[in-house]
Amino acid sequence: MARLFDPYTLRGLTLRNRIVMPPMCLWASDPDGEAGDWHFVHYGTRAVGGAGLIIIEATAVERRGRIDDQVAGDLGIWDDRHMAPLARIARFGVDQGAAMAIQLAHAGRKANSGSKGHRGEPGVAPSAVPFDAGWQTPHALAPDELAAIVGSFRAAARRAVHAGFQAIELHAAHGYLLSSFLSPLANQRSDAYGGTIERRARFACEVVAAVRGDLPDPTPLIVRVSATDWVEGGNTVDDMVTAASLLKEAGADLIHVSAGGNSPRTPPTYPGYMIELAQAIKQGANVPTIAVGLIRTPELAEEVVRNGRADLVALGRELLRAPYWPLQAAQQLEVDLAWPQPYIRAKP
Repeated sequence: MARLFDPYTLRGLTLRNRIVMPPMCLWASDPDGEAGDWHFVHYGTRAVGGAGLIIIEATAVERRGRIDDQVAGDLGIWDDRHMAPLARIARFGVDQGAAMAIQLAHAGRKANSGSKGHRGEPGVAPSAVPFDAGWQTPHALAPDELAAIVGSFRAAARRAVHAGFQAIELHAAHGYLLSSFLSPLANQRSDAYGGTIERRARFACEVVAAVRGDLPDPTPLIVRVSATDWVEGGNTVDDMVTAASLLKEAGADLIHVSAGGNSPRTPPTYPGYMIELAQAIKQGANVPTIAVGLIRTPELAEEVVRNGRADLVALGRELLRAPYWPLQAAQQLEVDLAWPQPYIRAKP
């Protein structure tokens, strides 16, 4: 029997299978960061298509934390007005049998205001180090400003739960604010938030602990991390094993393992190129993980779960191309998966 379609329980939430739709920005919100019909149809289609867990794209906890603060930008959840359209998406996804999560994010020094030529204030960061040549120098956050951002994450998490999301993911990957604190490429502080990986992880752990403290006990808390910066002088997977252990101690239930983003340089890619990173963190930190990285075929997804390399597998681009991939994968793996009643006539 295929293990990919085994249920998986995390705290009080049981997923119908091990297939995850990871957060992917759609650049389709209105100027104020509100979700619209495109988001409803996009996420709803993947719920109908059989994904076990759907994680809504990076959703900013502050307006200055948006990746793109323009028309057709990323979503926001810094105000109560954002809740109604998000609640519509969560409700429909749950009705279709998917578990619905949302990724709470702050873009930090990679916010839209950080790029050369854009109007507005510079982004914020652990240190006054620009992301790349041509980017504005970000504002280095003082300790009292860090406390205010922790409060923004807490308020966003409360809104998300009230809107009906069953799990929360915190974005600590890809060079955005929490990720930049974790990385020595961006974090050159000499206070309690800089230096060793234990100190660089302090801010992310404070956010995790604050959010966990406000969540209902059955609600899982996921943290997405970059397991390596892919460049000399940046984080290694050993660093992130240590960070993952600290995040788990602070209240994280599941680590979503990606890589890169604190440097513009990227490695060559190939199917499954980040699976070993998820496996290393799962084993080294003794924490459940989500593997990602050009996982395209049912056979590869099945192998990851069957061999215990990760607990869940995320398919990003593949679910953009094929919203009903889980239904098709079940057929290939000879699993008799229930289809949505309106589509029964098309079931092979």
